[in-house]
Amino acid sequence: MSAYDSATPPIRYNLASSTGPVWTFGELLRLGGPELQSEMERMRVTYVPAEGSLALREQIGRLHDVDPDSVVVTMGASEALMLLMCWAGGGGGSVLLPAPGYPATEAMARAFDLTIRRYELHAARAFIHESAAILAAVDSSTRLVVVNSPHNPTGSVMPAGQLRELAKALQERSIPLVSDEVFHRLYFGPAQPSAASVPGAIVVGDMSKCLSLPGLRVGWIIDADPKRREQLIEIRDHLSISGSPLMEAFATLALKEHSRILAKLASGAHANVAALEEFINVFQARLQWIKPVGGTLAFPWLTHAADSTPLCEAWAKAGVLTVPGSTYGMPRHIRIGYALANPQDFKEGVRLMADVLSGYSVP
Repeated sequence: MSAYDSATPPIRYNLASSTGPVWTFGELLRLGGPELQSEMERMRVTYVPAEGSLALREQIGRLHDVDPDSVVVTMGASEALMLLMCWAGGGGGSVLLPAPGYPATEAMARAFDLTIRRYELHAARAFIHESAAILAAVDSSTRLVVVNSPHNPTGSVMPAGQLRELAKALQERSIPLVSDEVFHRLYFGPAQPSAASVPGAIVVGDMSKCLSLPGLRVGWIIDADPKRREQLIEIRDHLSISGSPLMEAFATLALKEHSRILAKLASGAHANVAALEEFINVFQARLQWIKPVGGTLAFPWLTHAADSTPLCEAWAKAGVLTVPGSTYGMPRHIRIGYALANPQDFKEGVRLMADVLSGYSVP
């Protein structure tokens, strides 16, 4: 994705991104009226508490219906995952991750000397996390088990009953379940509850994906265990000290108005998924998928080619950016994001993809 930021010719339609529609700071200020503008004039350019400001933690608590004391604010979900891997790392431990899965999670685990073990998500089973299959991969070295629902990159959703069953079984073994929920709240069927109230579960969330505000660099951990939470705060205090008071203030405002932000995301995402489904149906002899149930990503695959990279490169030359599945160790697949572009731009991007694919021959 970085390589094509300044491509020649330039990328016209970014269908690689996992984030939602772009907001400006002015638009956010207009959501909240003059209160934040006045607060900004008085705001001291200094550290905030390592666990995050109380005002922000209260809004995150309201979003998940939990006590704000259970919230630790982080710089995006990336720092949240880093803190958890640091807490679990060393001493010959391992972390159990979904495959495919967000590549940075694996990198962070390795950085803290954790062995990577995986459980497979299969297209034949709609890429769903299944508690029995995950538990079968747990062993005596397991320090953390990570689930991601809605899932990056497939858009699958773990049923709430399966998640509770998994958390209970892991709790009996004193293994925390980390539920990565950065895509939570965008669903194309019945909404699933957050795992924040599930005993034994630690939730990771952020402002970047379904709240469409990646530039704020605000995320969080929700953990009901006070001892572990204290340890996570201490780790953060050593690694990054704190977040920005200005960004935390904007995040607090955005969370107060989260329903309006989510509505903008959902209206575009639903229209774009429909357009993507129509495109894939036209080319179903060459391109198949499991339609996403939630989140901002789809993960279709080519039926007659072992590697999607040449096709993704051809689409990029035509002005449409996608992500080849080799990034996830599944080269036949293609990651397509459908939440960033407005419906008119998305349809035009899909039209260009169709033009390329119509004349495309497997290398």
